[in-house]
Amino acid sequence: MTDYGHTLEFGVFITPTADDPAAVVELARLSERLGYDLVTFQDHPYMADRLETWTLLSWVAAATERVRLSANVFNLALRPPATLARAVASLDLLSGGRFELGLGAGAFPQGVAAMGGEVRTGGASLRALGEAIEIIRALWTTGRRGIRFEGEAYQLVGAQPGPIPAHDIPIWIGGYKPKMLELIGAKGDGWIPTLKYITPEDLAAGNRAIDAAADVAGRDPREIRRLLNISGVFQAEAGGLLQGPPEQWARDLRPFVTDLGFSTLILMSDDAAEIERFATEVMPALRDAVADRPVMTVKRAAIRAQRREGIDYEGTPAGIRAIEPGDIDYPRVKSTYLRGGAPGIVLQPANVEQVIESLAYARRHPDLPMSVRSGGHGVSGRSTNDGGIVIDLGALNAIEVLDEATRRVRIGPGARWMEVAVALGQRGWALSSGDYGGVGVGGLATAGGIGWMARQHGLTIDHLRAADIVLADGSLVHASEAENADLFWAIRGAGANFGIVTAFEFEVDEVGEVGFSQLVFDASDLAGLLERWGAVVENSPRDLTSFLIVSRQRGGQFIAVALSMIASSYAETILARLQPMAQIAPLLDQSVYLTSYASVMANAALDDHAGVGEPLSRTGLLDHITPEFAQAAERLVQSGASYFFQIRAVGGAVADVDPDATAYANRAANFSVVAFGASPSRVEEHWPALHDHFEGLYLSFESTRSIERLYDAFPPRTLERLRDLKGKYDPENVFRDNFNIAPRR
Repeated sequence: MTDYGHTLEFGVFITPTADDPAAVVELARLSERLGYDLVTFQDHPYMADRLETWTLLSWVAAATERVRLSANVFNLALRPPATLARAVASLDLLSGGRFELGLGAGAFPQGVAAMGGEVRTGGASLRALGEAIEIIRALWTTGRRGIRFEGEAYQLVGAQPGPIPAHDIPIWIGGYKPKMLELIGAKGDGWIPTLKYITPEDLAAGNRAIDAAADVAGRDPREIRRLLNISGVFQAEAGGLLQGPPEQWARDLRPFVTDLGFSTLILMSDDAAEIERFATEVMPALRDAVADRPVMTVKRAAIRAQRREGIDYEGTPAGIRAIEPGDIDYPRVKSTYLRGGAPGIVLQPANVEQVIESLAYARRHPDLPMSVRSGGHGVSGRSTNDGGIVIDLGALNAIEVLDEATRRVRIGPGARWMEVAVALGQRGWALSSGDYGGVGVGGLATAGGIGWMARQHGLTIDHLRAADIVLADGSLVHASEAENADLFWAIRGAGANFGIVTAFEFEVDEVGEVGFSQLVFDASDLAGLLERWGAVVENSPRDLTSFLIVSRQRGGQFIAVALSMIASSYAETILARLQPMAQIAPLLDQSVYLTSYASVMANAALDDHAGVGEPLSRTGLLDHITPEFAQAAERLVQSGASYFFQIRAVGGAVADVDPDATAYANRAANFSVVAFGASPSRVEEHWPALHDHFEGLYLSFESTRSIERLYDAFPPRTLERLRDLKGKYDPENVFRDNFNIAPRR
């Protein structure tokens, strides 16, 4: 007796006849309505009066919503594997993860030859199938690198991988001969024989051959699902195997599940009444008959081989999506927007309870780094790691209105700011929130939030009225001015040190149309430009907030781009605010337009992040752009040490808040400076000359983690208070893998 522990599933095998295409599609839709898990079609491209299977599968994918789809099985001889891999991944994405890959070596050589395909027989066709499986897997999992493959049947010379599938697509293989069974055991994810061509005794022997080959390959035989194409006759009187009433069918099929381990049973039928009868009378009876069988999931050996030491992969919390190296989704989640990562496991909780469970799991690994991620922008590098645990809050992305009258909203940490801007903009509201719409709410809303409306409306944290927080001990608390007020003070500027915020409550502003401009300047006199831009910003009304970006163009010319938002819908006001700025240096290009805040924030694609490397970012808060600072900045930029240099306007409403009111205490600053560099040594050569002018530091943009940066970020009185609170709320320093404030001992 062998039961490989897979969930029991049912499918149909439909002939793709061209006589009545609509009827074929309707059988697939009927199967979905009846609760089948899988719809499959033959793939014999050389046969007359047959719909082309790939085209049919694409059409059926669009005509259905839930049921999974596959060929039964694709003829490899007429389906080049590199092209097939891209096509399968594309349809899997388009269908929401509903495509599976059934694959065969390609029978009927005469038919293949008639279609112009390359005829391979015997060992050559088997080796070609093995090569195809390797190519398909490589194109799905290698990432952005070109694929080279030198095989007997196939050669790839730098083939670019296509899209990553929506889910880990299994490769099921049809075949019977001993060498084919060995290949299935070594490389396949499933075996699909057809019952009318094989006896139960031969099925058992086939299982043994597959299991033995899996053992030799270092695989667990339970990785391989066993699928069986079945057919029979419904009749009143009991007859032979699968020839009788539905209750006999259920009795006949039970040992195939419990004794032979076939967990996917695929009914070969083009008769709607038979398909319905099997679904309504056989499937429920068989499910009941095997309800007590144990079900388990075993990952492929290739995935298990990539696991990192020290992580309890088998003990991940039940029900929480866990992604590990080797999983198909790992390239989507390992890195952040700018920074490459290689975590040992990424947990994606779907609700607060799962956040608590994820944190408890991380605490069972005290020697590993733990990163908490919201949207995954992660400029400072703290939302991914190498070999540790990432708690990804992306699924906690709800945006809801709590009170229309007070404009109070509740936002999850995993929402992106461009999504927030759209949701609030529908009511004529907005919340100052950085400058890039792809940033997640959680990180920015606990560090500060210097955005396009900072001078008019303050920081993002200045609009925070309450938050729900999972503390280091797993307790969930509510923090506001009236409840856990000390914690509420701390999370506004140093939040990553005190817990995982699972929901924010903000009071947002009424914001109508705004002016947005881009002015491009010749920055040959960079120091002078910086001084003049700074003076214009400081002397402008608060309704103007401006960010300046300096870069070197091809040919060596330096330019500066001033991006400014004016909180006004009047053209006269907008132009009046910009006129002084337009005169700070020779103007190379300009654009000014009236738009919405949501449109300004729609500057990102909500794609998966694929950052690489570890870029250095340094930052500081600056009261005024003095000649001395401007000259030091010019030397840094002209040295080439910084490939991205930006100054953001702060001041205005930011400075209205008492420095002791939040953990973000350096509120006198009028500017925030950030520089990115590829070479730490080159940046550090010039940075001290700038550092001497700073009074404070903005956490979100600082990648270095030395204790000196902590003193830069917080005034002594603020830091002492934070250390006291750290001892109260996180005495074991669980939340240490960030800009860490150690608890007072």
